[in-house]
Amino acid sequence: MSLEESNITVGGLQFKGVYIALLLTIVSTIGGTIWTASALYGRLESVEAIQVPDITPLTKRLVLIEQELTANDVSELQGKLAALGVNLETIIEQQQKLLTVQEKVTDLDKQVAEIQSTVLKAEIIAGQAQQAVAKIDRLQTEVNDLWSGLDYLSDPYQN
Repeated sequence: MSLEESNITVGGLQFKGVYIALLLTIVSTIGGTIWTASALYGRLESVEAIQVPDITPLTKRLVLIEQELTANDVSELQGKLAALGVNLETIIEQQQKLLTVQEKVTDLDKQVAEIQSTVLKAEIIAGQAQQAVAKIDRLQTEVNDLWSGLDYLSDPYQN
């Protein structure tokens, strides 16, 4: 038994199987369309239910930001940054020179400390030399006195 040969009788009317299959296809298509339309309508209602915030304050704020940027003259910032860069380079060069001067001052401080140490040693040596000269002078005086004494002893009458 094929679909073309089958018949259904409903309320005295006879329907062939092919018509029934065709009717079921049409009914299911219409049902699917209605179901899809219903789902689409539900989504549209949910989208319409979403409240879109008022963007007027944002627009006003954007206008204020644009005015501030114009007032601050952002276009000249590049030139100012370049000038600051040159100033920074100059400062770095001066700092390098100062570091060199500081190294020289440190070296000079060391040299001054060495010179002070040398001067102190020289003062000590000079003091010792003066003491030695005084001793030598005293010894010379004693030697001269001894020679005078020997001369007197050799010629007591001084002829």
